[in-house]
Amino acid sequence: MSSPAKKRKLNNATKNEKPQSKGLEYFFSKQKQNGGSPAAVPESSPAGVDEAPLTDEELARKLQAEWDKEAAQMNAQNSNKTKITETQEKNETEEPATVDEPQLEQPKSADPVAFFGGKKTLALQSAGMDEDNITISIPLDEPPLTFEPSKYIDQLKDHWYKDGGHASYALLTRCFVLVSGTTSRIKIVDTLVNCLRLLIEGDPESLLPAVWLATNSISPAYISMELGLGGSAISKALKQVCGLDSRSLKTLYDKYGDAGDVAFEAKKKQSFTLRKPKPLSIKGVYQSLVKIATTQGQGSNEIKQRIVDRLLQDARGGEESRFIVRTLCQHLRIGAVKTTMLIALSRAFLLSKPADAEYETKDISSLAKLRKEELAEVWAKAEETVKACFAKRPNYNDLIPNLLQIGVCEELLIRCGLALHIPLRPMLGSITRDLSEMLTKLQGRDFTCEYKYDGQRAQVHCDENGKVSIFSRHLELMTDKYPDLVELVPKIRGDGVSSFIMEGEVVAVDSATGELRNFQTLTNRARKDVEIGSITIQVCLFSFDLMYLNGQSLLDRPFRERRELLQSLFTEIPCRFTWVKSLDATSAESETVLDFFKSATENKCEGIMVKILDNLPDVAYMGGDDAETKEEEPKLQIPKSKSKGKAKAKSDNGDQIEPAKKKSRRKALLATYEPDKRLDSWLKVKKDYSSSFDTLDLIPIAGWHGQGRKAKWWSPILLAVRNEESGTMEAVCKCISGFTDVFYKANKAFYDDGSETGEPKNTRLQMPSFIEYSGPMPDVWFEPQEVWEMAFADITLSPTYTAAIGLVSDERGLSLRFPRFLKKRDDKSLEEASTNEFLAGLWRKQEASATTAGGASKVAEEDEDAE
Repeated sequence: MSSPAKKRKLNNATKNEKPQSKGLEYFFSKQKQNGGSPAAVPESSPAGVDEAPLTDEELARKLQAEWDKEAAQMNAQNSNKTKITETQEKNETEEPATVDEPQLEQPKSADPVAFFGGKKTLALQSAGMDEDNITISIPLDEPPLTFEPSKYIDQLKDHWYKDGGHASYALLTRCFVLVSGTTSRIKIVDTLVNCLRLLIEGDPESLLPAVWLATNSISPAYISMELGLGGSAISKALKQVCGLDSRSLKTLYDKYGDAGDVAFEAKKKQSFTLRKPKPLSIKGVYQSLVKIATTQGQGSNEIKQRIVDRLLQDARGGEESRFIVRTLCQHLRIGAVKTTMLIALSRAFLLSKPADAEYETKDISSLAKLRKEELAEVWAKAEETVKACFAKRPNYNDLIPNLLQIGVCEELLIRCGLALHIPLRPMLGSITRDLSEMLTKLQGRDFTCEYKYDGQRAQVHCDENGKVSIFSRHLELMTDKYPDLVELVPKIRGDGVSSFIMEGEVVAVDSATGELRNFQTLTNRARKDVEIGSITIQVCLFSFDLMYLNGQSLLDRPFRERRELLQSLFTEIPCRFTWVKSLDATSAESETVLDFFKSATENKCEGIMVKILDNLPDVAYMGGDDAETKEEEPKLQIPKSKSKGKAKAKSDNGDQIEPAKKKSRRKALLATYEPDKRLDSWLKVKKDYSSSFDTLDLIPIAGWHGQGRKAKWWSPILLAVRNEESGTMEAVCKCISGFTDVFYKANKAFYDDGSETGEPKNTRLQMPSFIEYSGPMPDVWFEPQEVWEMAFADITLSPTYTAAIGLVSDERGLSLRFPRFLKKRDDKSLEEASTNEFLAGLWRKQEASATTAGGASKVAEEDEDAE
């Protein structure tokens, strides 16, 4: 800040009286006094004596227009003058800028030093909705077999070269806009494929950052890299960059409810800027995010804030601002989930390759001539390869460089195989609603039943040096959470075991008696910086699978062989390390299986897991036959009259049961370990799953003010299933049952709209773009972050709710009758909530069972009449 003496000196520097507030008017007039313009404008009356005073912006634009005209004339006469004299530079910088005076930048629309005989001048940069017109013109949503990247690559390279050489963020933004603007799965994949192809052929270095940005992450799950940005950092940047005050920003947020939409609108309202934005590149945006995530220590908040400010300053147009902010909030919501991205990558590398790559791509003209089924087969083979690689090594940093080098081929599976201390995605079990259904599906096979412990699934890695890594089912590193297991694991290796990857369940136990304790007890353990001496809750690792041994993958071995290696090569330590309790059986031993199931539930387990022991490719599998599962069948053995019921159901309502008939096709069921797949090789039978008691894991997304004594709480509450393909959430029902007053109070505190506290928490006023709901609008929308287990009576078609719309009906979705809250699923993330496809499957089973029961009733009535 200038001293009083300095201020007096500045004020008395000329005879002309200066305004007390130094705005643009003073700044421009000072420039003209120093020779900035031959036709100086008297600062006391910049717009003429008889005219009303102009605003800073109006005056700046007027002067800029005059200067542009004079510059053009002088440039024609003095094209050789390219340097600025020291005297002129001194005059231009003589007046120091105060904090409130923005620094204007030289325009880059003409020769950098060509104004007024080579003299630098000030320019007003147009902001607001300026966009990259070259990128916008590219039809990214064309079918990949008709889209030709070569038409645009040269032009894009020239365009990118001017801005630094790397692919512009505008290209990725254009892709995001098209993807988020459609619900068509085909269009989403096609758009991603075309965008990826442009990067593969035009700027391979930007491909990996683009994939990370499109999947809304900057690192794999097992490498902790959180941005650590609060809402205040983004709000502060929006206010500073777009010239908003707190009230204007709140008004926009209350209206739109999405931080990205707020940024879009704020950018529209920004009419001009005094600094020309430097176009963002895909690589630069990603590197900025990494720097935000890795900056720590004193002053880190200021550094992060500067990076956020610069990203928003350099964002061109509203759409870039929208997606920059959504990326910073980690809520991109464009529908490009993991599966979609892997599909797009596989297709892009079949059609395109970098200029220096030697692998062969598919001939597009030949692909275009294939029938639809043949083309689907080509796509599917490549997709399976890429998905298998990512399941074994879920890190784009490993996958993308190999794809750029060798493309989609068998060698890719070798390069991206299992590796120690890199988690593979776990195999998952299908849900069966009762033991009768399980026994029906596994006819003719040997299987094992295992206790399903109420703990935390863990993947344990140990190398030859004794280094241990422990990962959760979500691939999060939790080695620090279990230092007692880290110390124990090297000790359980038997003779000849050097390295391994095993899977098991970490369960809280009573250290004295070995009695099992529930999952809630386990959650009370600290998660970080746990010291062995401070541990009060003891755990036991119940192992159930071995996927890697002494440098060799065991994924292709049958489960019986993997289990035998696990139990013979490792040493049991009571109450610390052991194997899951199991029972080998066949479908004929229904009573034995029932007794084992009862013993599991009596020992505080969730139920049982049933797994195929051997590979029997010649034994067909009766899977997915909805008509065969009778909901009201009290016995475990297969109903003798099932074939009659099935035939009757078909004759009564052939249209409804026909899909079930197709699904009942018998197929081989193998006992290999299939990462990242949910197969009937593993069947989950929980005590809550029965023929009369279904549950769903739903996401609370909104609420209404209650009535009467519940007026201060949220009741009812709107819940949703997730759409795995689009990444959206589809509303399925309202719920008012199963809640206690204690729950209501805690829920209102967690989802606080700020009406009482003045500080909203986990809520928003507008419906988010990723929610699909067409009914009456709730009073408040929740930020989705919990999973609740819900019971219900049955499933019905609904014109109001959007869940599973298009899967069972083109016009109506599905809803639940008499939904009832059971409990929060703290052990489940949003990605594990029930899907719309799972809901549709339950509805089909319900309809098939009802039809079968109706046929049986009709037969019974006919028998009674005959008697």
